Amino acid sequence: MHCDWTLTTLGECCVFLSGGTPRKAVAEYWTGSIPWISGKDLKSFYLSNSEDHITAEGAEAGSRLVPAGTILLLVRGMTLHNSVPVAVLTREAAFNQDIKAIRAKEHVNQQFLAYWLVAARPKLLSTVHAAGHGTGVLATDRLKALELNLPPLTEQQRIAEVFSHLEDKIEQNRRTGAKLEGLARAVFKAWFVDFEPVKAKAAGATAFPGMPPETFAALPTRLVDSPLGPVPEGWGVQPLSQAFEVNPPRRLIKGADAPYLDMKNMPTDGHAPDTWERRAHGSGMKFINGDTLIARITPCLENGKTAYIDFLNEGQVAWGSTEYIVLRPKPPLPPIFAYCLARMEPFRDFAIKNMSGTSGRQRVAASAMEHYYIAVPVAAVYQSFGKVVGPLFDYIRSSKAESAKLATLRDYLLPRLLSGRVRVSDAEKHVGRVG
Repeated sequence: MHCDWTLTTLGECCVFLSGGTPRKAVAEYWTGSIPWISGKDLKSFYLSNSEDHITAEGAEAGSRLVPAGTILLLVRGMTLHNSVPVAVLTREAAFNQDIKAIRAKEHVNQQFLAYWLVAARPKLLSTVHAAGHGTGVLATDRLKALELNLPPLTEQQRIAEVFSHLEDKIEQNRRTGAKLEGLARAVFKAWFVDFEPVKAKAAGATAFPGMPPETFAALPTRLVDSPLGPVPEGWGVQPLSQAFEVNPPRRLIKGADAPYLDMKNMPTDGHAPDTWERRAHGSGMKFINGDTLIARITPCLENGKTAYIDFLNEGQVAWGSTEYIVLRPKPPLPPIFAYCLARMEPFRDFAIKNMSGTSGRQRVAASAMEHYYIAVPVAAVYQSFGKVVGPLFDYIRSSKAESAKLATLRDYLLPRLLSGRVRVSDAEKHVGRVG
């Protein structure tokens, strides 16, 4: 430690704020646009949204509003037995009682404090204790007693800037990926749900934005009746079981070490999961590159948990929860067709309506999903769709790979900078090569 660094405690560096939950029985509290953060939302360092939202009245009655820049730390939940999520808000939000909001005092840089908490995760994890029913708990008094070496404020700012550069690039990649994924879904909806290019051609248009001219030229000029409703003339209408493989067989030796995707790491707003682990293969669904996974159990299905698998090694088989349904279009439909379909509201609504079981544990059977009907285009259209959307997914995959490398660099530098073992000037040279 440098001579001008000060040994202090976390309690001397920040203020801890508690949140809460508005009454669920008051529906008006839950119809607003204010993000209400709970443990399930703490999946990235920068946090701008949540699964649940409340009104200002709900926040005043049962929670707490905090500004952008506030640090959120999970202090109660089963997740704490394995990891300690830390996030920084990018907008005003409320939060529940399982989270502590943290604001730095005047002599501490807020960003520096956030990065210190990230680096201190092993120390935080060691202070977690189990409540009577096994839930992990990070007690506030233990948090306040944690010691840290605090550099001068100017040094804190320089250290924070190093990591901000890395985190900003990772966040930029995430946002770009989300926009491209949204664009892919918009193309799918226009072409295969709303049939906008066909309607445009019927109205006299000679082209459609984003559709290759030769594809547009091959479209019919009218819709015809079908069991699915009006569809483009010449297109087929098929049940999912005819056009897709549902839970196709994959070979994976029981007990073999293989990539594993837990339900908690399934995304709700991205085309592929970020977090993998390796486990000895047991009972679970198996999948390969090109497969689409959808959660079939409540509330994961309602929340839109869906994943497109495209980053395994060639020929590699992964596995995960038994609560997935695995979809793969039969050739010549492109694999991405399944993912975009699964992200559409009509598909998810159909799945939700076909759920059965107890009120607390409902699920949809794969056999029920086999009876969902889709409009199957002529070859020229689905081939063109693959060519238009495929590069978007390629870019998302490469951006995720870049972000993984940046995260590795961040995790390498973080403890060394915060302990004084690496000078800021040396770290800046490494990070400067990234930009």
